This record gives sequence, structure tokens and C-alpha cells, in this order.
Amino acid sequence: MSGNDFNFCPRCGKKNIKYLQNKKWFCSDCGFDLYNNVAGAVGVVIADSENNVLFEIRAKDPRKGFLALPGGFIDQNETAEEAVKRECYEETGLSVEMVSYLCSFPNDYEYKNIAYKTCDLFFTAAVPDSIGSVDELIKKLRGQQSEVTGFLACRVETEDDVNRLPLAFSSAKKALSVWLFNSKMKP
Repeated sequence: MSGNDFNFCPRCGKKNIKYLQNKKWFCSDCGFDLYNNVAGAVGVVIADSENNVLFEIRAKDPRKGFLALPGGFIDQNETAEEAVKRECYEETGLSVEMVSYLCSFPNDYEYKNIAYKTCDLFFTAAVPDSIGSVDELIKKLRGQQSEVTGFLACRVETEDDVNRLPLAFSSAKKALSVWLFNSKMKP
């Protein structure tokens, strides 16, 4: 039994609830159904002109101690752009004004034995001109203690660089590959 199974129907309390087609739970006794929809999440690639990328060191599970891009879940009534700006500020103290859409990938996010399916939307943002480099930026950041234990700047110039990073989520690895490809296409 996975953490996503119910033993009893939340509406009628009977045991005839089933998980159907990896989409929803259905109770044949009372007709209750609950869809297992995908959750929206965001991440942002913040890089300088030398392809140094800002990473957070995760403070909690899932994947505590691994690297992640600043980001998190989209709140109700919030656009993805608003969410990435909010999450970046909450986790780093950095206000990013201009974000550009990069790509999206599905992801698995297991938390407290519940498997969540997410669609992770990634954006890019530049290091503020007044700061210049990711190394200098890190000196000014203040990590949200419940989410971040520290920051790291890593140069990402090749696919091998991407593959060597101890990233928390496969979607971030794929997004960095797209970012890397795009950065090589720029004149």
C-alpha cells in the first residue's frame, strides 16, 4: 500500500474506495470521487555572464542536502510568474523583477510518504547589474532557514557539468540542460 491509498472513504466512511487509472479515488458506495491532479511548481535559473548558476542547499526532505534552484509550489490564485518571484524572495531575499519562461517538465515529489505529481515550470532571471556575479550575489542572500541551509555557485558550461550536480529533482536537471542549450545559441 502506498501513502496515496485511502482505507476508508472520506465522505461515507466505508471501505469501498479504490484508486482508478492513476487519476482519482472513487467510492462505489456513495459516489464520492477525488481527482489526483498535478500540482504546479516553479523554479528559476539565476546565472551570471560566466554561466555561474545559483543553487540552494535544501534544508528539508525530500532530498535534504541536495542542490535545488530557488522555487516552490504555486499558491492558489497566483500566476507562475508571481510564484517564482515570491518563492525566490522568500527563499533567498532576492527580488527578481524580470523573469522569462524557459521550459516545463513533470516531476515526482515525495513528501511524508505521499507521492505528488508536479508540473515544474522553469524561468530565468539575471543577476542584478549592481551585483554582477553569482559569487557576489551569494554574499547578499539570506536563506529561509526552514527551506535552505546555504547557497552555492556552480559553473554550468557542459552537459557533464549538469550531470555532476547533486540535484534534488530530475526536472531541474532537464531544465538546466535546456538553459545550457539556449545559452549556447545566443550570439
